[in-house]
Amino acid sequence: MNALEVHDLSFTYPSGSVALKHITLSIKEGSSVAILGSNGAGKSTLLDLLLGWKEDSRIILRGRSLQSYGRKELGRTLALVPQSEQYNFSFSVLDYVLFGRSPYLSSLGTPGEKDALIAYAALKEVGLSEYAQRSITNLSGGEHQLLLLARAIAQESNILLLDEPTSALDPANRKKVLGLLKSLHAKNRTLLFTTHDANLAYELATHVAMLKNGELICYGEKEKVVTSEMLTTLYDTHMHVALVGQTTLIY
Repeated sequence: MNALEVHDLSFTYPSGSVALKHITLSIKEGSSVAILGSNGAGKSTLLDLLLGWKEDSRIILRGRSLQSYGRKELGRTLALVPQSEQYNFSFSVLDYVLFGRSPYLSSLGTPGEKDALIAYAALKEVGLSEYAQRSITNLSGGEHQLLLLARAIAQESNILLLDEPTSALDPANRKKVLGLLKSLHAKNRTLLFTTHDANLAYELATHVAMLKNGELICYGEKEKVVTSEMLTTLYDTHMHVALVGQTTLIY
């Protein structure tokens, strides 16, 4: 089964700016797909549409129109890990991760013991369990990214959408987040992430979709589409793909 399908999807903002042009792609359950492109290519707009934030009937989620999903059912099916988030209140780390349990609660319900255990397990998975009672305002930038990932894990959705998951991280935290995402993918989670980093795309993805000026210029298994020629076309600068030992290096 396909986790997500997009059929001839275009989107134009009210200002007249064309963000996406006739995008068609299918994402299989359990795959890891990178939406690769420069800033302004339309990557974030595509994520917004896949989340249902901008209504469109040409998106199919697990065999059904995205529009047929209610808010809670959608939350139990897919989760977002944004680049960053603004915090209006000084929640504890544990309370913040508990927001990931919202799709499983009644309208006036509050998290129970089971929800707290799931949230704490998510914090332990990302290495933040010792900070459970710390204020989220006292976390470093790298810890904030881990917090957002923990909330998505607590949501228990099989499909994770990630917007530039490592773009603002130092090398140590990048390595940690990358390891966590590989672990989630190994547990059969479907990953769809945006990035402008071709090396990250190659390391984490099974499939790569290249987006340029709102158009999908290629999509397929990474070994077939991530080539020097295609990357040069994507970035309008000469790129090289080379095998160094057992590692594919893109520069």
